[in-house]
Amino acid sequence: MAHHTQTERSFTLTRNLQAPRHLVFKAWTDSEHLAWFYNPAMPTPSSPIEVDLRVGGAWRQQMVVNEELHYPTGGEYLEIVPDVRLVFRWGAVGGWPDLAGDQQREAPVVSVNLTDAQDGTRLEFTVNFPDHLPTEEVRNLIDGGTRDGWGATLDRIIHSTALTA
Repeated sequence: MAHHTQTERSFTLTRNLQAPRHLVFKAWTDSEHLAWFYNPAMPTPSSPIEVDLRVGGAWRQQMVVNEELHYPTGGEYLEIVPDVRLVFRWGAVGGWPDLAGDQQREAPVVSVNLTDAQDGTRLEFTVNFPDHLPTEEVRNLIDGGTRDGWGATLDRIIHSTALTA
């Protein structure tokens, strides 16, 4: 069952996964298991997924929409609690959102919280937009595809082979 809540500056999506927390965490943090992130309707990039799993480290993977449009995305890790919580500044240097220089201040912060559920793991995924961004801009980002895009992405983790490892 998919749920979402929203405030003026954030939204939360929830998924229940039939897998233990350590496998869900691994699906988010192991470069061998992050292919679930790719949209199957788009070309799969040939460049490797990079994960430097430490606070201040980065996760980067190339997203390919078509031959003309491709960009790195991922995040910069702010907090890592194995099998429990992952917090990252969403984006990549030179990517989308762009984390270069001062643009880090514009980037949303994502929290992935994992708790035990009856038949596996409850995943709570929250995107928080920076306080200094105008409320209307935040609403446009959320309603303009950010929430729906992340919802579709999270739906893909449900079928990830990483969760059956």
